[in-house]
Amino acid sequence: MSGDVVVRPDGKITLPLINDIQAAGLSPIQLRDQIEEAAAKFLREPNATVVVKQINSRKVFITGQVAKPGGYSLTAPTSVLQLIATAGGLLEYADREHIVVLRSENGKQTSYRFNYKDVAQQKNLQQNVLLQIGDTVLVP
Repeated sequence: MSGDVVVRPDGKITLPLINDIQAAGLSPIQLRDQIEEAAAKFLREPNATVVVKQINSRKVFITGQVAKPGGYSLTAPTSVLQLIATAGGLLEYADREHIVVLRSENGKQTSYRFNYKDVAQQKNLQQNVLLQIGDTVLVP
């Protein structure tokens, strides 16, 4: 019994014989232990290996006047400028001085200004913040 599975939006995976197992919130080792425990009802000495191939829940979003708006996975620390580059750069009519990062912190929406022109001229570099999961960059 082996195969690739995807964690569903409800946080569970489905395996042959075992059916549904909660995966969200568990480390790969914890998930392996749960799979082996559930499989022990059907197999002698079950041995499971859990390998994370892709993380789809760690996303940031960019919308507006960029070449490729959409959601992007955060696989490494990423700044606003890096996300803009990943999204193919700003379009001709983008308002480079009034870009906004929208973030939810402690249940409240906050926003951070990002002035592309300043950063390109090496001014006010502190505004090139590292993005967090769920952030949305709005390029008017």
